[in-house]
Formats: sequence, structure tokens, C-alpha cells
Amino acid sequence: MNLSFMRRKGVMFLLLGAALILTIGIWGCNGLDNTPVSPNVSPDASMGKVTPRLMSVMGVQNRHTPELMSDPDVIGTATTLDDNGDPAIMLLVTSQRALAGAPRSIEGIPVKAVFTDKIVAMKGKPGGGGGGGGVNHKAIQTPPIQLGTSGGWADDLANGYCCGGTLGSLIQVGGQKRILSNYHVFEADIVSGGNGTVASNGDDVIQPGLIDVNCNKNSAQAVATLVVSHSLPGSNVDCSSANIISGMVDPSGAILEIGTISSSTVAAFVNQAVKKSGRTTGLSRAKVSGLNATVSISYENECAGGTAFTKTFSGQIITTNKGSKFLGGGDSGSLMVEDVTSNPRAVGLLFAGSNSVAIANPIDEVLSFLNATMVGN
Repeated sequence: MNLSFMRRKGVMFLLLGAALILTIGIWGCNGLDNTPVSPNVSPDASMGKVTPRLMSVMGVQNRHTPELMSDPDVIGTATTLDDNGDPAIMLLVTSQRALAGAPRSIEGIPVKAVFTDKIVAMKGKPGGGGGGGGVNHKAIQTPPIQLGTSGGWADDLANGYCCGGTLGSLIQVGGQKRILSNYHVFEADIVSGGNGTVASNGDDVIQPGLIDVNCNKNSAQAVATLVVSHSLPGSNVDCSSANIISGMVDPSGAILEIGTISSSTVAAFVNQAVKKSGRTTGLSRAKVSGLNATVSISYENECAGGTAFTKTFSGQIITTNKGSKFLGGGDSGSLMVEDVTSNPRAVGLLFAGSNSVAIANPIDEVLSFLNATMVGN
């Protein structure tokens, strides 16, 4: 073999090795990979992976969130992707002043400010939309019912109003099958003022909810009994559950316009296509726009009676919700799943939103709090 060729080949390998060592050294010092990436191929937006790049940006986001949210018009932060597919920090702002004053970057990370109105728990009052695909999500069903339908606590009325939300999905807790929804749909009444009662273990959960039966629970059907969990205000999830009444709920956990789901779950990722089936907007679709969200949500202690408290959640999922077309009042409790044709995996439990964004608890955190598993295939 030609020795000159061998020498040239050895030099080539030495140069390649040096380049590799230099690249690794730069990565270790910066903590961020600043190489531009096409949105179509970004590793941060594909395969559901939270990459080291995103983790680094989440760290920057977390460090600066207390300072950013000390402005009352900044109600949330999250980690997202910019128009080039690179990690960025999202700010949720409620005024033009805060929008104009938002920093362009933080520690070299681009900032994406999103204008929104106040984010509230999406409990519904009478009125609202009707559902999608020709399926009426507010109508009384012949048992066993499918989920993704109007429902709620049987006594959810106060101060001249009645309320309700969505019976989202079916979960398994020990030997019990339960309907999963939100705390503020099933058990948020913790003061006896407006209706003389509070939510208690064993109370009826009905389908449809009071908002769809002229506030008369005798016009609905009891499908489950409440298991009080008190997830709020102390925990980081807004969830509650109710033991199904035998024969009243499809034991497969089928959801209107979605069908049966997987018993497995999947983590959210930016640009993930998701869908949900809910009382007000029926079957609707969106994309995940932010991860690791810290966001402030306004709550009431009864169906109606003004803001009772504001709860700040962390580690939440943000989706698009332009014009409240994905999540509207009454859709709270809907299960957010990946947008695939059959047996989709659960991603999150929807509970709050505005006219531009929707907020979901990561489903695994919900299941952990309730010591539950999803019912599905």
C-alpha cells in the first residue's frame, strides 16, 4: 500500500478528531446549541423528545419567571419554538403595555410574547355552542353513555346560576372505574353560601350537566358518584373523579367522536397535533405551543360568585385556542389526546383557557395524583 496515501489518511483522521473535540468543548461551555434548525426537521419539535436544548431553555425560563410575573400583566411563561424552529421563551401578557415592554431575549434566548385575556377555569354557564361533526355533546344519552359529554356535579348552582363541564374520560383506581374531570367541574363548591350545600363524597354526578337541563337535575341522569379529592388549591393539578354507576357508562371508556383510546399515555411536545371531545365545542383540534408553563388561573368557589382565588400552576401544557374554538366555557374536564385516527394516547387534562390559549395538566401528573391508570386498549 502507498505510504504517502497512508500518511495523508492519518492526517485526515487527526483533523476530524480535533474538530469533534472542539465541537464537544463548545457545547459543554455554552450549554446551548445555537445552530439554526429548520422548523420541519427540528429535533426539539419531533418524536416527542424534550432535548438538552429545550431543557436548557426551561432552566432559563424557570430562573426568570418570578421576576417576569412580578408584573401583574404577565400571567404566564413557557418554553416554545420560534419561527425558525429554535427554542424560545413564551410570555403570556394581558396588556399592550406588557406586550410592548417584553424583552426581545433573555440570556440570549429569544422571547415570544403572546397577547391574551385573563385565563380562567373553563366551567360553563347556560348557553354556548353545540358540538361538532353532527354529534350533540349536550344531549342526554341512552346508557351506557360515552364520555366527552356535558355533565357535572348534580347541585352545581348558586346565586341564580347553574354550571357544568365535561365528563372527560374513564380511569381505573384500584378496582373502581371512575369518570375523570376537573376539580372545578365536580367539587369546587366548598362554601355553603349560594346554594346551602357543599360538594361531598357520594354526591351524584349527572349527564347532561345542569346547564343543559334548565338547571333541573331531575331532567338529567345520575351516572356516577363523587369521590372528593381536594386537588385544589394545594396540588399542581385540577382534577377530580367519580365512581361509575353500574350500567350507566360504557366500560370501554369510549369518547364521543374519538372512540376508544389507548391505555398508554404520551408526553406533550411543541407542535404536537392534539384533539379533544368536549361539551361546548365538540370535537376540536389544536397544536401544542408551549411546555413547562407557569400560569396563573382564576377560580370561583361556587358556580357563580366572583373570583375566589388565583392559582399559579407550573409544568403545564399550552395549546393554541384562537377564538376559543379548541376550548370554550363548559369544555373543562375534556381529555386531550394525540390527533391520530385510532386508539389515541392521552396527553393532558384540559382545565383552563382564554380566547387565544388553552391550558392542560400533563396527564401523567393527574394519574399520579389520583393513583390511577387510563382505561383503554
